[in-house]
Amino acid sequence: MKQYLKHDPWLIIEEDFHRNYNEITESVMSLGNGRMGQRGNFEEHFSGKTLQGNYVAGVYYPDKTRVGWWKNGYPEYFAKVLNAANWIGIDITVEYETLDLNTCEVRDFRRVLNMREGYLERSFVAILRSGKELQVNVKRFCSIVDDEAGAIRYSLTPLNFDAKITVEPYIDGNIRNRDSNYDETFWDEVRKETAYGEGYIELRTRKTGFHVCSGMCVEIEQDGVRIDFQSQPIRREKYVANRMTLDCQQGQETVLYKYAVNLSSLNYDSDYIVAEAHKSIQRITRKGFDRMLLDQQQAWADKWKTNDITIEGDAAAQQGIRFCIFQLNQTYTGEDERLNIGPKGFTGEKYGGSTYWDTEAYCLPFYLSTADQKVSRNLLRYRYKHLEKAIENARKLGFKAGAALYPMVTMNGEECHNEWEITFEEIHRNGAIAHAVYDYVRYTGDENYLVEYGLEVLIAISRFWSQRVNWSEAKQQYVMLGVTGPNEYENNVNNNWYTNYLAAWTLRYTIETVGRVKELNPERFNELCDRIHFREEKEIATAKHIIDHMHFPYDENRQVFLQQDSFLDKELMTVSEIPKGQRPLNQHWSWDRILRSCFIKQADVLQGIYFFEDDFDEETIRRNFDFYEPMTVHESSLSPCVHSVLASKLGMKDKAYEMYLRTARLDLDDYNNDTEDGCHITSMAGSWLAVVKGFGGLRIKDDQVVLTPYCPDNWESLAFKIRFRGALLEVKVTQNEVSVENFSGQTAEIVVFGESMSLAGKSQKAFKRSALAPESN
Repeated sequence: MKQYLKHDPWLIIEEDFHRNYNEITESVMSLGNGRMGQRGNFEEHFSGKTLQGNYVAGVYYPDKTRVGWWKNGYPEYFAKVLNAANWIGIDITVEYETLDLNTCEVRDFRRVLNMREGYLERSFVAILRSGKELQVNVKRFCSIVDDEAGAIRYSLTPLNFDAKITVEPYIDGNIRNRDSNYDETFWDEVRKETAYGEGYIELRTRKTGFHVCSGMCVEIEQDGVRIDFQSQPIRREKYVANRMTLDCQQGQETVLYKYAVNLSSLNYDSDYIVAEAHKSIQRITRKGFDRMLLDQQQAWADKWKTNDITIEGDAAAQQGIRFCIFQLNQTYTGEDERLNIGPKGFTGEKYGGSTYWDTEAYCLPFYLSTADQKVSRNLLRYRYKHLEKAIENARKLGFKAGAALYPMVTMNGEECHNEWEITFEEIHRNGAIAHAVYDYVRYTGDENYLVEYGLEVLIAISRFWSQRVNWSEAKQQYVMLGVTGPNEYENNVNNNWYTNYLAAWTLRYTIETVGRVKELNPERFNELCDRIHFREEKEIATAKHIIDHMHFPYDENRQVFLQQDSFLDKELMTVSEIPKGQRPLNQHWSWDRILRSCFIKQADVLQGIYFFEDDFDEETIRRNFDFYEPMTVHESSLSPCVHSVLASKLGMKDKAYEMYLRTARLDLDDYNNDTEDGCHITSMAGSWLAVVKGFGGLRIKDDQVVLTPYCPDNWESLAFKIRFRGALLEVKVTQNEVSVENFSGQTAEIVVFGESMSLAGKSQKAFKRSALAPESN
């Protein structure tokens, strides 16, 4: 772990410049607004360790796949969200000396991410080789009000000299993705323009043909007064800039304001995109930096009113959960159903920035509880709109009759992951999408979604499961061969328990949904049957036979579900037996050694128990937790949160807290030595789950909010808000009492410690802590 960032409830603070950790800090201090995002890079030139990153949502490139032996069914590309034009750049030259924090002495350095108000600020004194001392103060944000825009306030104050200082704000399209397989460049220049204090560059992606126009406008103040300046336009290939040389006096503050926009052809006609960029720049420049910042602060205040979590008595835990909520809100707003949530969001390039099963399994519950219902509905509609592509993906593998296999990685519905054991074996993602439909309907009560979209998706997924199993004469059961479960430290196994259970559950839920949609809208049901050739009687009979005869690996001696048929053939060891210095395993062991070991990357059997906990009694859950958790290395960011939720349910408060802190501070403390690649955005939703479903005990049962909350022993209090069917509830938990306040005018049906009641709008109810709530273990 790297614990160089200061603990603070609302701020992420780096004091003193940690050069060796700079790429980690750049990831942590990333900004975004759902449409665009920017890593926490420096505006001025920096020759040290850095990963420049600016990303525009939905714009991607089909990078070449690199595999040793091509196999039928392999995707032809890996979709990458591209590193787009660098819009933040401002080069500073003091009488022929370039400001570069890698080559000059740095004093009083401070970099701060303000999560309450949504901006990044930085201050330092640079001591140049000539001995000149320059005070720099910077503030930057990506506006969530003007969501295609960003703004920078860059302040320079000479401390011991008078001099001419040259500033060169620029937009640079000569960029690459660090992780591209062949070091390709992805952008071609279409046009560029410069004017007094302005610059525009339009780029087009190769192959996919997306257009992005990045534009900027600059204003300058000295001593708080706007000044005129002479601007020399600079135009090079994929580069536009304005160069200004300013007379700067000792002690005098010079402020450069840089306004920028990134417009994409997803939202604008490419023939007019430069003209639209001009209009956007004019609009935000008229508004001005201070007004834009006030709008930003108000918009963030509104967000925090409905989704904040407060923890008293533990600054590290408080900072961690707010950081997670902040990054989730920067990454996805739900305004555009064409967009989704990449595992790195706008913080880095790893994983291509594409859509994984993380969205349905981890992120959906967060947005269900913290955002308007349309946000989670749009996440599901994203998958519905890709249904035909999912059917095509299955067809390429030989499946028939409208079976759908949703991709492991995608931008447009096509599979674009090129590792066999992931692409074609990690098929459990299909079930996660089915479970998300169930989760959404259970939470919102929106059964009309099943009529309009959900049933069609469920039938297509169930058709896949019905064809993916095969009948074993030896077992007289259905089996599923050659799969990879959530634990990617086992590949190509037979009968992964989680996958089999999820498949059987999906078939059962589809049958239930068929009956429900027939009741709700028989006309729509009949139309759907005709359109997709659904043979109700035959397909349901097949599904029921599979459900009744599915093979689930089980060890009678230990009375635990087996992760797969041959799991007990492994040498069973605990994580504590791994020699010191050999973790993370994926950075120290060969892949062959990992695959033959018993060690588990992330929750697998326990993932299924987490999804379907009502199917198992507490002792069954405890036996499986006690068996698998000691073998789990948690080298997936998605793992600790599931263990935290289950530990809370089992009353294992110390373990629940340990796992919560690991998931909430995964990037802040760089647990897995990989934060420099970008933050783990989708697992941040898991941190929320650990608090709200773990410590808060939130469940939805029989159209009611069910709560069995407790407060970790070292916390004074915990409070969180959830939306539920028109109500906005705040749950406050201390060591002795729980209160629930309904801020809305809508009555909410709640159950707290087993006590059911109707909580009227604008009312509050207090409950004494029940003996049923978790005790220390």
